[in-house]
Amino acid sequence: MTEPRSVDRPSAPAEDRRAVHAAAAAAAPGEAQAQEVELQLQPERGECAALEIGCVSRPARVRGQHRVNEDYVGVMLGDLAARAARGSVIALADGVSASQGGRVAAELSVRTFIDAYYGLPETLQPSVAAARSLEAVHDWLHHMGRVDPTLKQMAASFAALVIRRATAYLVAAGDVRLYLLRDGQLAQIGEDDIVPVAFGSYVAHAVGMNPALVTRFETFELREHDRLLLCSDGLYRHVPTRELQTVLAARNGAMETARRLDALALTRGSQDDVTSAVIDVGSLPLLDGGYLERVVGMLPILAVPDAGDVIDGYRLESVLSDGFYSRIFAGRDLADPDTPLALKFPKPRVEQDENIRQSIVRERWLAGKVGEAGVLAPLPVDANRQTRLYVVMPLGDGVTLETLLSAPQPLALPRAIAIARHLGRSIDALNRRHVYHRDIKPENVLVMRNDSTCLLDLGFGYMPGMALPGPAVAPGSPAYMAPELMRGAQGDARSEVFAYGVTLYRLFSGGKLPYGFNGRVPLYEHRPDAPQWLDLVLEKAMQPDPARRYQDVLAVCADLERLSSGQGAMEPVRRKPLLEREPVLFWQGVCVLLLALLLWSLIRR
Repeated sequence: MTEPRSVDRPSAPAEDRRAVHAAAAAAAPGEAQAQEVELQLQPERGECAALEIGCVSRPARVRGQHRVNEDYVGVMLGDLAARAARGSVIALADGVSASQGGRVAAELSVRTFIDAYYGLPETLQPSVAAARSLEAVHDWLHHMGRVDPTLKQMAASFAALVIRRATAYLVAAGDVRLYLLRDGQLAQIGEDDIVPVAFGSYVAHAVGMNPALVTRFETFELREHDRLLLCSDGLYRHVPTRELQTVLAARNGAMETARRLDALALTRGSQDDVTSAVIDVGSLPLLDGGYLERVVGMLPILAVPDAGDVIDGYRLESVLSDGFYSRIFAGRDLADPDTPLALKFPKPRVEQDENIRQSIVRERWLAGKVGEAGVLAPLPVDANRQTRLYVVMPLGDGVTLETLLSAPQPLALPRAIAIARHLGRSIDALNRRHVYHRDIKPENVLVMRNDSTCLLDLGFGYMPGMALPGPAVAPGSPAYMAPELMRGAQGDARSEVFAYGVTLYRLFSGGKLPYGFNGRVPLYEHRPDAPQWLDLVLEKAMQPDPARRYQDVLAVCADLERLSSGQGAMEPVRRKPLLEREPVLFWQGVCVLLLALLLWSLIRR
């Protein structure tokens, strides 16, 4: 993403942890110059629209003197994860002049709304999250305006524009306006909350004004080259719509356009605070869930092919993995035979199960968000070439971990620990982008020649906040699923740790699962040469309670690295004597032995 540039950002605190993605503008008391903010957003992985934003805020001039600017505009672009889940926010508030705390209400409503919006769970849709955030801001401002005499009846007209992927959401209360210029025509989005009276009009609803907040919502799809204008009444009440359209349609840059609108308001005699934010929409996300569902929905699920078959110009050479839902082949494109590929074919017995199509939609969509060496993300396939449902992925020189575990003897401990650490980094490559695999198991882990790893099969992947189809039942393989997933949770870094722990147990035990009739089986039961600390690490990773588990896979990797490097770290577990492990059984055995000796001695007499 291009680093945002701003001019005179007096109100953006340096300590703001998101300052590199945010800017705010409002003229301070006594300042005559307009305050400006200029920002650009270029998507990193097609997760959002490209945006160019220019903001200008100028205080009103009364009898030749500049008063306090009661307008406040804030912009939050967000990092990659925030943009994908929550989108970017441009918010503008205009303090109600009749109240004593208008300027305070404007700034607080913008800042608090942005903080609240990004602080809510990412699974909420933008419209729901925006409504809850604004309601919370309103309740707080209304209360403060009733208990603090210096902020009597504080209120502000407010509008926030949320842009997530190719959709725009407007939440507003009051007379801040949003305009859309499309194909040369300018139109207002929504209506103003004003009531006309004999002497003009007054604002009927604003944040903090009345006990209950009446909020307006608008949702619309964006197109490339759309231009949006978010502005206060100091601009549009003095500049006719046809003149606004002329300036916006001139197609100067966003910052230059905002400056021209500011100058035009002064020319037309505006004596109110004037704030305008011009937002230019560039490229839009190439792939969305709806598009992929339409493409995937047209492809049939046919009988799974065999090694040696040629499908759509792909030669299938060998079977990498054969699971319940799909079979994965190592293969090559006949048009490019030097590049090894992995091809995943869903099995026809799940043709009536919509989960399989949904999993491929998720896998194809998430592939555009992940570019890590430790993840085999799907490659695009020409729609004119593909005649059936399958997924094509790049493939290095490796085998699945499940194949390695089928050997007669467990892997040597140093090699197993090296693979475990590589796998942890592969999982973290997803998790740090807020993508959760949810089906980590040896079948979905590819081990390369140098023991590095790649994750296969993002079909059950989950990215909070994404409006993608999800399975109707708990995703993944039951033996590796964290208990909270069984209970319906969506999954997070801690559920990834659980699946990682079960996979590591199988890695170290030679393929054995960690469960027995009486719960988890200690690792040394399957591998006497395993050090004691390794069993403790696995036990913590597989804790049923997520709060008692490692909180992310990197914490597991840190313990593996730290504990395996100590002196004597690889010494095996010392088996406790029977007297320490089972004292009752020990003494029962002693009694039986003594009784046997006594009987034997009596018989000999």
